[in-house]
Amino acid sequence: MIHSAIGDTLKSFVFVECWSTGDNRFVKQAWAFSCILALSAILCGCGKDGSQNATQEPGASASQAPGQPGQAASGTPAASGALAAVTKAQLPGEAAETLRLIKAGGPFPFGEDGVLFRNSAALLPQHPRGYYHAYTVRTPGSADRGQRRIVCGGPRRQTGDCYYTDDYYASFKRIAE
Repeated sequence: MIHSAIGDTLKSFVFVECWSTGDNRFVKQAWAFSCILALSAILCGCGKDGSQNATQEPGASASQAPGQPGQAASGTPAASGALAAVTKAQLPGEAAETLRLIKAGGPFPFGEDGVLFRNSAALLPQHPRGYYHAYTVRTPGSADRGQRRIVCGGPRRQTGDCYYTDDYYASFKRIAE
C-alpha cells in the first residue's frame, strides 16, 4: 500500500515538473506540497505497528494504560502468567458496593458505568469484543471518578468473571468468588 502511494506521488512529481514553466507560483506550491506529502507517506509508513492501532468504539470511554499481560497488581508477573487474586473481603468497602450494584443492574452513580471495556492492552483473558464492561469504584474524598474500577465479563448482572484495578487499568486482580 505504501509503495503504491509513493508511486502515485512520484507520478505527480513527474507531471508537475514537466508542466512547470519555472515562474508559475501555483506549480511551485504544488511541488512543495507534493514533496511534503511524499515525505510524510514515507515516514508514517515505516512503522511496523502503525496499522495495529485500535480506535475507540463509539460509546466506550474506558481506556487502558499499557502494560504486560499476566501482571499482578503489584506490577510483577503472577505465577504461570495468571492474574493475582483478591477475595471480596479483601476489597475496599466501596468495591463491595459496586459489585452489589452490578448484580442489581444499577442504578450506578456515574453515567460511564457499564461501558464497554475493550481490553486492548490484553491484561485480562482474551474474549470477543463486548464481553467486558467497566464500573467505577467510588474513592472517598475524590472530586472525580478516581482510579479504581471493577471490570466484569459475561452477561450483565453477573459477577463471576470480575477484576479489580486500583491504578486505572494498569494492573488487575481477579475477584475470587
